Amino acid sequence: MSYRITNAFSFWFVWTRCVFLEDGKVIASGRNRTNETRNATRHAEMEAIDQLVGQWQKDGLSPSQVAEKFSKCVLYVTCEPCIMCASALSFLGIKEVYYGCPNDKFGGCGSILSLHLGSEEAQRGKGYKCRGGIMAEEAVSLFKCFYEQGNPNGNSSPFNLYTSIP
Repeated sequence: MSYRITNAFSFWFVWTRCVFLEDGKVIASGRNRTNETRNATRHAEMEAIDQLVGQWQKDGLSPSQVAEKFSKCVLYVTCEPCIMCASALSFLGIKEVYYGCPNDKFGGCGSILSLHLGSEEAQRGKGYKCRGGIMAEEAVSLFKCFYEQGNPNGNSSPFNLYTSIP
């Protein structure tokens, strides 16, 4: 988690970063690129997922082999995955997710919906283990800094989504 936090300030974007690990080794990383690409789906998790799928396809893995690889992966992310990302992670069958601060506006791992549980809300998702609050204060500080400085690609008075830790 500290790797992402110390590197997050080098870009003007929402401070969400993530890493995927397999057998304790980092195999992919992502950062939120929604402002940079002007594409609302380019969350850190989706960036890293695309990186992994691309690499595994390049390596000649079949869809079932890709699914097997995801079932062994652990994700660390600065903020609770949103509903879109939590659902994607459930469909991919990821093993575990660890996050910093909760996402009380769009969280898909317990704050708004609990898609990690593989419940009816998740449709056909497989579910995964999930734990929040990892370096939560540091994660909240990143978001506060971003919203206090303002979003150069957003409106002139951005709202602050991340104000406290429950």
